[in-house]
Amino acid sequence: MSGNFGRGGGSFKPRTHESSKFTTVRLTIGGEQYEILVNPDPALSYKQGRNVEPSAVVAVDEVYSDSRKGLRSSGEKLKLHFGTDDPAKAALEVLKRGELNLTQEQRKRLTEEKRRAIIAAISKNFVDPRTLLPHPPMRIDQAMLEARVSVDPFQDPNEQMKAVVDALRTILPLKSEKIRLQVKVSAQYTGQAIGILKTFGEIVKEDWLADGTLSAIVEIPAGGQPGLLDRLGSTTKGAAQVTVVK
Repeated sequence: MSGNFGRGGGSFKPRTHESSKFTTVRLTIGGEQYEILVNPDPALSYKQGRNVEPSAVVAVDEVYSDSRKGLRSSGEKLKLHFGTDDPAKAALEVLKRGELNLTQEQRKRLTEEKRRAIIAAISKNFVDPRTLLPHPPMRIDQAMLEARVSVDPFQDPNEQMKAVVDALRTILPLKSEKIRLQVKVSAQYTGQAIGILKTFGEIVKEDWLADGTLSAIVEIPAGGQPGLLDRLGSTTKGAAQVTVVK
């Protein structure tokens, strides 16, 4: 990381021709906004979980309340919310916990990648009930435009597929091969697990055991099973039990 510009509050405005190369990561704590300047592509790779050194991401060892105006966060506020008045250390916390502001080019690229993945998944998992043949990807793409479907550049395509299919049904006849899974999740993970199950499909049966364990049967498109297993596995640290209901 480069250029430590002091620890107190105040104003430092990066030169325009330099700052235009950067984007920001923003974090709000207790109503206070904190921003750092980052290099766009390394920052995106870092947020996607790739092995990128923070020093390649953070462009300036400073934390701002408003980076556009060059307003730096005071040492007192950094100490209060990050346990340190060192901007370089606080910047690392903002990087880890904050939200990356994508550049227009990045957002367009990521959105298009997710859009293509969603179209491929729909074409693979759904058919036209009149012909029992898959819809061509171009027809699905056109239907998404007609339905004004919004694609999240960050969210996994499998998680978005259900909402997209629901939006397309008024335009495109779709039939899916579905499977039912019995899912058991211990009490400490049930809140998150229910949200995941509803994202991927429909909960058709829900039982609560005496110890708070959730035992549910969920119906999902067959192609969504790998994504569901991955999400449940990461959320429950591998503790979820999933079996196919015959």
